Amino acid sequence: MELTEEFLRQLPKTDLHCHLDGSLRISTILELAEQHKIKLPAEDPDKLKQLLLMGEHCKSLEDYLKAFELTLLVMQDTESLRRVAYELVEDVSKENVWYIEVRYSPILHVRKGSKLTHVVEAVLEGLKQGEKDFGVKTGVILCGMRDISPDVSIELAELCLAYKFRGVVAFDLAGIEENYPAKKHREAFYLILNNNINCTAHAGESYGPESISQALHYCGAHRIGHGTRLKEDGDLLNYINDHRVPLEICLSSNVHTKVVSDYKHHPLRFYYDYGLRVTLNTDNRLMSDTTVTKELYLAAKHLDFTLDEMKDIIIFGFKSTFLGYRDKVKQLNAALKRLHEIQSPITEEKL
Repeated sequence: MELTEEFLRQLPKTDLHCHLDGSLRISTILELAEQHKIKLPAEDPDKLKQLLLMGEHCKSLEDYLKAFELTLLVMQDTESLRRVAYELVEDVSKENVWYIEVRYSPILHVRKGSKLTHVVEAVLEGLKQGEKDFGVKTGVILCGMRDISPDVSIELAELCLAYKFRGVVAFDLAGIEENYPAKKHREAFYLILNNNINCTAHAGESYGPESISQALHYCGAHRIGHGTRLKEDGDLLNYINDHRVPLEICLSSNVHTKVVSDYKHHPLRFYYDYGLRVTLNTDNRLMSDTTVTKELYLAAKHLDFTLDEMKDIIIFGFKSTFLGYRDKVKQLNAALKRLHEIQSPITEEKL
C-alpha cells in the first residue's frame, strides 16, 4: 500500500529552505499587479501559472531563476511584502508545517525606493501575524546574492546583526554558483560568524563539490542548501557526515533545474542510507508547484522511503532548525510525541 499525500499531510514538518519570492499565490500576484498597475505578461490565472511553473519546459537553473523577475515585480512595497509573508504562513499551516525558515534577499525589494530596514520589518510583521493566527513558528534568513557585489552582502549581513533578536535567524548566500564563488563574499560571513549568527549557503546545487567546500571552509556554513553534487567528492561527503552538517534537500526544484535527470536518480536515497543528516524542503512552492507534503510523497514514490525513514527525515528537520536550543528541544519533543502517535495506514489495514 502506497503512502498517500493525504496521510503524509498529517505528519508534523519543517521547511528550512523556502524562498519568499518563490512561494506566492497566483491570485495574489494578479491582485497586487492590478492594485499597483503593473503590467504582467499574462492576466489569466491559468496562463500566468504556465509561465511561472518550472516543470518539463525548464532547461537549467538559470532558466528556472527567470521566473523570479515576475514575482519580484509585485514585491516592491512593504504592504505587499507583509501580505505575501502572511499568506505563506497560512498556506504551510494547512499541511502541518510546524516551523518554517523563510529566506529572501532584501536588496531585491527596493526598486521603488523602500528602505532595507522597512523591507525586513514588513516581512517580519507578516510572519509574526501569521504565527499568531495559524500557530506556525517562523524564522527569517536574509540572503546575500552571489551575482551582486560582496559589499552588498556585507550590508545585508549588517541587517542580520540588527535584527538578530527580532526574528532573523540566519544569513545565506543564494544565486547562480558558476563564475560567482562563495569565497568572494567571505567578509560578510566573517561578520556573521563573529557575531554568533547562524549561516547557510546554496552550494553544490548545479556546480561541483568545490562550491560546497568553499561554503564550509571559507564561509563557515552551518548547513548546506541543496548539496546535490556532494556525492562527487567522497572525502568531502565524509567530512559533512562526520560533522553532521545538515543538507537542505529540495527534490522537485533539483529535477526542474536539471541538476538531476529525474527523481529516481536524485542522491537523497544514497545520502540517507550513508547516514547524512538530510532534510526535505520546498525551495519554491510556486515555481515547483510543491509542498513539504509533496516532497515527502515524491521520496516515498520514487526513492522507496518507508514511513519510518520519513519520520527520520522529519526529525532531522527539527534537529537542524536555527532555533535556539530550548525552543528547538521543545519543538522536537512535541514532534517526536506526535510522530509516535501516528500509525502507518499499512499497519491499520493489517489490523
